[in-house]
Amino acid sequence: MKTIVHVLRHGEVYNPEKVLYGRLPGYRLSELGVQMAKAAAEAMAGRDITHLVASPLERAQQTAAPFAEQLGLPIAVDDRLIESANFFEGKRVGVGDGALRDPRNWWVLRDPVTPSWGEAYSAIATRMFAALMAAREAAEGHEAVCVSHQLPIWTLRRHVERKRLWHDPRRRECSLASFTSFHFEDTKIVGIAYSEPAAHLVALSSSARQAKGA
Repeated sequence: MKTIVHVLRHGEVYNPEKVLYGRLPGYRLSELGVQMAKAAAEAMAGRDITHLVASPLERAQQTAAPFAEQLGLPIAVDDRLIESANFFEGKRVGVGDGALRDPRNWWVLRDPVTPSWGEAYSAIATRMFAALMAAREAAEGHEAVCVSHQLPIWTLRRHVERKRLWHDPRRRECSLASFTSFHFEDTKIVGIAYSEPAAHLVALSSSARQAKGA
């Protein structure tokens, strides 16, 4: 039996302070982010989607909203789809910004493999894979949409592809409002596809250029 689970990254977030917002409450989509969510939903028009689930964070719930309206589905919540925990949450962490230049934070950066500054990649992979399989079961024989965040989605993909989990963040293939789609035959993953239905909007996004938060 064929099932497809589309794991969607949320749209652009309104973040004028340019902080790593992580799991902080109150970070919602920008006007452009709302358009991205609509573009992603429109790209799925006519698909056999029977299950819709999202991270509990506002930006993920907002990204799921156009799907709920278009499909007439409720938005289920799965805490396993949440953003990864990070020591630098609420701080500016870009190149040249204070948090990374402060010697008091250097010890936190000692281990890029685990990593030492946040939730272990292995823990992210475990919870995201469990969420993926739960969505597959809920939509068995049909399709599901799961709204999550960049690092968890990319970690899930690397886990499924049996690649090492630590990586260069600059090389993630997980743009704003992009789909990473897992194709199943029964319970076996037989393929992974990637698409960017909001690419024309992402090109206008400051978030895509600065990579603050996910």
